[in-house]
Amino acid sequence: MSFGHGGPFDGPGGSGTPDWDALAQESEAAARRKRWMLIGGSALAAVAVAGIVTAAVVTSNDSGGGNPTASPTGSGATQAPEPRPSFSDVSVPPPPNPQDYISDPEKDRAPLTPATLFPDKTMANGARTYSRTNTATTKDCTAAAQGALGSLLSHNGCSQLLRATYSKGGVSVTVGVAVFDSPAQAAKVRDQYKGNLAPLSGGGVPASFCVGTGCVTTANAVGRYAYFTIAGNDDGKRVESTKSKAGQIGRDGGFYAFHRIQQRGKDQAAKAAAAQSQ
Repeated sequence: MSFGHGGPFDGPGGSGTPDWDALAQESEAAARRKRWMLIGGSALAAVAVAGIVTAAVVTSNDSGGGNPTASPTGSGATQAPEPRPSFSDVSVPPPPNPQDYISDPEKDRAPLTPATLFPDKTMANGARTYSRTNTATTKDCTAAAQGALGSLLSHNGCSQLLRATYSKGGVSVTVGVAVFDSPAQAAKVRDQYKGNLAPLSGGGVPASFCVGTGCVTTANAVGRYAYFTIAGNDDGKRVESTKSKAGQIGRDGGFYAFHRIQQRGKDQAAKAAAAQSQ
């Protein structure tokens, strides 16, 4: 049963350096095509599409006039034009693009562990906060997936799947981030998404969390990463609406995953920019 569109993945100008975070979130909002679904056990899933971030820096040229000419003075003498300032021909390289660092494995070299990808003990979206209860990672991506998702991850070259669970007020969400060699592979998994991310219990979240009951799931991609959520009630009751508390924590989990992947790109781009300036 399909529900309405949500907005967890909407993910201002400056002095010549683009605000990549704002551009990424604006592009995410403009290009998204989301679909939420309730699942029974591990039967159904949802697809949400994230746009690839692009940005352009627009400059303008001064066309206000030609070269100055000599003009007569009051005594009839000719006054020479004032010299214009000269500038060096040395060009300044553009700032590194964070999107490049989450799209190219040759550049995306920062450590990738649950501690680096999910470093915060609390997941926050506005005034809503949730406690992190558990994390896990595996290079066998099929081990952290249910149903057709495992095969889809394997056939598209998933090299690692990292998960974290957050919980509050009787609802929990497991966030999963799958790593690929290219954005095309991640996008293919997003577009063909079937099955479910395997829920991660522990730390107060019961083993029955999203097992054999109706939970809500999402799938999306940015750069060479596909990211997923599965959210539901801790007491095992079926989620009846994406407008419920479980639906909200699912949306917040998706936004958090997008933000953390984008932050990974920004951190590496900032490090490269600092090296350029030395």
